[in-house]
Amino acid sequence: MIFAAAALLLGAAPSRAQGAFHSSPASPVYREVTDETGRSVRIPQPLRRIVSLAPSLTETVYALGVQDRLVGDTEFCDYPPDAQKKTKVGGAINPSLEQIAALHPDLVLVTKGLNRLETVHALDNLGIPSYATDPHSVNDIIASSKKLADLLGVPDVGASVAAEMEHQLAALRQRLASSPAERVLFVVWHQPLISVGKHTFIADALRYAGAVSIVDAEQDWPQISLEEAARLQPDYLVFAASHSETAPPGLEALSTLPGWRILEAVTNRRYAVISDAVNRPAPRIVAAIEELARQLHPEAFVEKPENLNEKPAKEKMDKEKTEKDKNEKMPLPPVQPPHSAFSMLSGVLRSSDTVPGGRACAR
Repeated sequence: MIFAAAALLLGAAPSRAQGAFHSSPASPVYREVTDETGRSVRIPQPLRRIVSLAPSLTETVYALGVQDRLVGDTEFCDYPPDAQKKTKVGGAINPSLEQIAALHPDLVLVTKGLNRLETVHALDNLGIPSYATDPHSVNDIIASSKKLADLLGVPDVGASVAAEMEHQLAALRQRLASSPAERVLFVVWHQPLISVGKHTFIADALRYAGAVSIVDAEQDWPQISLEEAARLQPDYLVFAASHSETAPPGLEALSTLPGWRILEAVTNRRYAVISDAVNRPAPRIVAAIEELARQLHPEAFVEKPENLNEKPAKEKMDKEKTEKDKNEKMPLPPVQPPHSAFSMLSGVLRSSDTVPGGRACAR
């Protein structure tokens, strides 16, 4: 009898243990990470629902191929076009916390250069974790993209995106090796005149494009006078295109604005207008850098024909004569074609307590 009772007890023990295991709820899994501002963040795993509060972060999410997890973004997240279909949670400066909470995100992506600290604190109070990026150079943008990829569980994709960016920049550096840098004035805002400081990712992007900003300021978004700009006399004015309905007059009208005619770049129509991707610290910035390089240094992108000496002499002479006749009949084009858009910060105006000068690029 004793042995029988012992056998019954031993047989029942596993059953009770298994029943206890199945009845207890599974403990949530978290991953502890440090964001780019040094904050420690506990992020639930797996990450299924993401809200982005900056256009650059939305672009990066798409570049990493995890846009299916993006359940919400801001009104200014307009690239790629599919991002416009996502649920909007307001602007980057004052997003709707109610709308964010209603989306039940596992994580909210923010960037120190655009979003407010008050927003981060409010999300903390709601128990919603947020991860902040803070790139200040092109290399920082590449590194930030890799960190986000690791955070979102696609490190291999991040490594591939970063490698492609580095490859394109290396090829561009080789092309521009013998081209002297052009002195440029990057116009963030035209009335008053606001440019970029030397420690911004935009100033670094200019250097990769074979340019150097005439503005040597510690402030990120310095306001300068037209008299100071005229004293420095940039070779080119650089603008980022914008589709804002409130865009100021086109470049053709720039010379009619008070004071602008004192700039030789204006009278000589030496403008470069590039994609607003230059305003956003995301992988697409490399395309904007190359776009600017092509406008400032067209000679570096002229492909030399191979085996030119093997072509018959008559064919070469006929081609040269045809090109010469064509050029003599055509009027000389302007150094840079005029464009009807200025950089309008992609519609984002920051409050004066967040950015010196009160404005910043849409990031």
